[in-house]
Amino acid sequence: MATFTSSLPDDLLEKVSSEASKLSIPKNKLIEKALRAYLDYLKRLEYAKSYRMASKDPEVLEMAEEDMGEYFKQIEENEAR
Repeated sequence: MATFTSSLPDDLLEKVSSEASKLSIPKNKLIEKALRAYLDYLKRLEYAKSYRMASKDPEVLEMAEEDMGEYFKQIEENEAR
């Protein structure tokens, strides 16, 4: 594990200290969990953005519709069994 040193605003560090104390965990673990959650959030935003962009592309929409037709066909075949 690497060591990282950073400065934080006093008010934020006070909040981190307070929450870490409430949760009975070290401050660095709280910061680690918060950073992981934020990075996951950014990844989800990127996925959402890509889906919005894809929804405006006629070729992507056509491929999705074709694949959905095939998907529904497979469902009907499975239900018939």
